[in-house]
This record gives sequence, structure tokens and C-alpha cells, in this order.
Amino acid sequence: MPVQPSIGFIGTGIMGFHMARRLAEAGYRVTAWNRTAAKALPLREFGVDITATPAAAARDANITIVMVADGPSSDEVILGKDGKSGILRQMGQGSTLLVMSSIPVDTAAAQGKAAKARKIRYLDAPVSGGESGARDGKMTIMAGGDAQAFEDIQPVFSVLGRSTHVGPAGTGSLAKLANQVIVGNTIQTVAEALLLAQAGGADPNAVIEALKGGFADSPILQNHGARMIAGDFKAGGRCRIQLKDTRTAQELGAALGLVLPMTAQARETYNNLVGNGQGDLDHNAAYLDLRRRSTLES
Repeated sequence: MPVQPSIGFIGTGIMGFHMARRLAEAGYRVTAWNRTAAKALPLREFGVDITATPAAAARDANITIVMVADGPSSDEVILGKDGKSGILRQMGQGSTLLVMSSIPVDTAAAQGKAAKARKIRYLDAPVSGGESGARDGKMTIMAGGDAQAFEDIQPVFSVLGRSTHVGPAGTGSLAKLANQVIVGNTIQTVAEALLLAQAGGADPNAVIEALKGGFADSPILQNHGARMIAGDFKAGGRCRIQLKDTRTAQELGAALGLVLPMTAQARETYNNLVGNGQGDLDHNAAYLDLRRRSTLES
């Protein structure tokens, strides 16, 4: 039997923890690093080695996965603060760098060029599905970059979810921005609809049930909608991350000459939540901001 590739895993936050766990449980040798070391230590229970530096996680890995918060954090890990001291200097030629963070399109494209210059294969492959998708291996993975690398690491992707190759480096991040526009805008729309139903005297849970199977139905209505009504705002996808992605999408749209009015409204909502100290709530907390702005109790 062929030897499974070794994996360096950088960033074991809400989703990264479950991703690293699943890979270890699938038999891969996983070495992980997290900025807050205490969050990574429980992975030892699943056979994951924990290292003190990103470089140590990447040095001997066939595949290095980066799952950190944003573009600047990703660049710091991959390129280094000085542009020279990142993990690219530690990775072996022919190895694969798999960036699964949500980062700007131009950041991914630049990382792809830097990796190619060092003969390292690169994929930007951000994910959707939140904590539950990461936990259950049901994430949606949107990959841009080296097409052969994408084919070669399908066994890794299959542990994590369903993957699609969408084009050259940067297009995975572009697909994720499209995803975040749909998610953020739809969460706001669902919150508005449920507030309208509730304020008008209907049972909002009954409304969700009544809409099941129709054109207005969606996982966001069924899952996030029910959680809004129940007052469950425990983070799966955080408001501050939704704000980051919504802002990035709007700025890219402006650079392309596009007007994105619904995205602009969603950005205002998430900016309000972050400004009110609610940035670490789930992005379904758009419901709370709309209640507040409607002079309803929050």
C-alpha cells in the first residue's frame, strides 16, 4: 500500500481543530501548530503532534494546510513578516501548500506565485460549512491553483468534505467571496422575514415550517432561522469574520466596477455588531442588530 502523505496543519481554531482531528483519525500523520497553543493541545488525544512553531509543522510535511483567520495572518505564516522567514522557506520542493483560510483574491494569487518560484505546489481552497461541517467532514471546498495538485490530494479533501477545482490561484478565494455574499445577505433576509412575521403576530417557528419545501426554503432558514428565534448565537461562523469577508467582497466589486447594494447593507449590519462588541457571536446575530435598529428589545 502507498504511504500516506504527512500533513502539517497550521491554525486549529473552531474549524481547524476538527479538520486536523479528522485527518489524524483517517490515518494521516499530522503535526499541528496554533498561535494559542492551549487550543491545539487536546489534539494529542487523536495522535496529532503539537509543535512550537509553524516552521516545525511544515518542515517535513508533504502537504501543509494553513487555516488561520485572514489574509495578513496567512501571509505572516507563509511569507514571514519580513517576506523571507515564512514556512515557504521550510517546505520541500514538490510539496503542496494548501491554504484553506478565507483570504483576498490578490493575496492568494501572490502566494501562488511565491510558492511556484520555490517549486512548491499551491492551492487556495477556502471552505464553507461552519463548525458542524468541519466536525462531520461535510465542508464545501472551493479550490484554485495547481490542477494536478488538486487531483493528487483528493484523498485528503475527501476526509474533509466535497471539493471542486474552479480555476487558477485566487479563484478559490473568489468562489468563497461569492459564498459569503450569499450567506451574509441571506442571513439578513431571513432575519428580516422572521422579525416581520413575529411583529405581525405569527409564530415564527410555524412560519419556518410553513415555508419548508418552497422557493423561500433554505438551510439558512431552517438552521439559522430556528437558532435566531431560540436565541442561540453561539459562534459557528463569527460576525467579525463575516464582516471581513463582506468588506473584501464589496471592495473587490468596487474595483471591478460593480454595485453590490445588498452586500453593502449586510456589511453595515455586521459592522454594527462588531462595533457593539458582538463580533464573536455567530453571524446569525444579524437578527439581534435588526431587532435593535427596529427598537425591539435585543
